[in-house]
Amino acid sequence: MTTIYGISNCDTIRKARRWLSARGIEYTFYDVRKQGLDVEKLKAWVAEAGWETLLNRRGTTWRGLSDELKRELDEAQAIRLMQDYPALIKRPVLEHDGQLLVGFSEARYADVFHQAV
Repeated sequence: MTTIYGISNCDTIRKARRWLSARGIEYTFYDVRKQGLDVEKLKAWVAEAGWETLLNRRGTTWRGLSDELKRELDEAQAIRLMQDYPALIKRPVLEHDGQLLVGFSEARYADVFHQAV
């Protein structure tokens, strides 16, 4: 089973979903903003990918955080922030056959799904 996690109005999510659909790959989309995200799943992602990889430092939510909060960031704080502000999770997060991919790359998706680029 393939699940893609993200926010429905995110351009990168749209690209990933178009890529999957164009290749006939069935998936479930999970909107972390609307549906929330279980802290245990978030901790599992952090354990596998690392909180630094999972944390979206490019968006407006990140820029809106205080400088003090950004300086004092550690794994536990990052998990709390991503739980409270799902837009801080880099998108998309894709789970497929026990694999976890953070972010969208056509080449990486092609590898995972055994597709030509």
